[in-house]
Amino acid sequence: MTAVKLRQVCGSLVIGGFAGTSLPRSFGDRLRSGELGGAILFARNVTPDLEQVAALCAEIVRTQELAPIVSVDQEGGRVARLKEPVVRLPPALALGRLDEASLERIGAALGRALAAIGFSMDYAPVLDVHTNPKNPVIGDRAFATEPDHAARAAIAFARGLSSAGVAPCGKHFPGHGDTLTDSHLELPRVAHDRARLDAVELGPFRAAAREMPAIMSAHVVYDGLDEKPATLSRRIATDLLRGEMGFEGVLVSDDLEMRAIAAAYGAGQAAVLAVEAGCDALLVCSDEDAQAAAVDALAARAERDAAFRARCEEASARCAKLRRAFVPRAVSPEARREALAVPADVAAALASLA
Repeated sequence: MTAVKLRQVCGSLVIGGFAGTSLPRSFGDRLRSGELGGAILFARNVTPDLEQVAALCAEIVRTQELAPIVSVDQEGGRVARLKEPVVRLPPALALGRLDEASLERIGAALGRALAAIGFSMDYAPVLDVHTNPKNPVIGDRAFATEPDHAARAAIAFARGLSSAGVAPCGKHFPGHGDTLTDSHLELPRVAHDRARLDAVELGPFRAAAREMPAIMSAHVVYDGLDEKPATLSRRIATDLLRGEMGFEGVLVSDDLEMRAIAAAYGAGQAAVLAVEAGCDALLVCSDEDAQAAAVDALAARAERDAAFRARCEEASARCAKLRRAFVPRAVSPEARREALAVPADVAAALASLA
């Protein structure tokens, strides 16, 4: 494998973010060279004019023959980067009061809107169980306080997204619902033993493992599983998720720039450890230098370590399979407006929660 090809393999694992409402030249150049596998958009990247967002997504797609992943965090409630006219959803905990058929229709309505704008992946649904009212980061982002209910609701919502051509990404494996700290700011720890984790936290992920095309890891230490954060733990990311649960999709790391990871590891080291553990795609959401450092470190390790190179090739193949299955599509402004219209049954279901 040539050095250029190896960098492209490693680059295909990185999903990056950037500043501004237009594509920076440097970010676009790295997409075109194959040193990024996708982009994540935040509120900083979008305006109320959805034609601007659609044009930005389309520009990202045009950089590669196999369309990059074009992704967004659009859960509903307090995690919604896109505002109206995209269907406005309440927090998942409120949605969880609805039946599964309604949740699937709501997921499909959101998926149609996202697909019409140009997205191919939504980092939703949350599969965490809301068991700790003092949790500063999950709370009402979870669908339920009980694992079976959370699983049924989240899977129904995910099924709707998939039906509309948008890849759902369940999060945050193996469960972020009972933390007392925010992994954006520090490394949380869950002290439960394996029996409790099996009974509560792991239930929704076990139920969803064979249905979700993608799952996101948690930057959390689980005393009952490993001393390492889940994102960096082979016991959790590979042995548990793939070996025990049978997951065959793309494991996406949560943002490697979050303090839970970045306080102890640079972007390059974190990228290598995450891929080694079993992550296939790596979120590096803000710093273009950190994105480049991740690719540099992955390529350097892969060049000297055949086993690690094979792991990168495996991860890249999984990402490519996802990209072929969920391709961003270009639609006319008229078709986009039609896709953004909220069906009457969805509007009625949402109104019932008010």
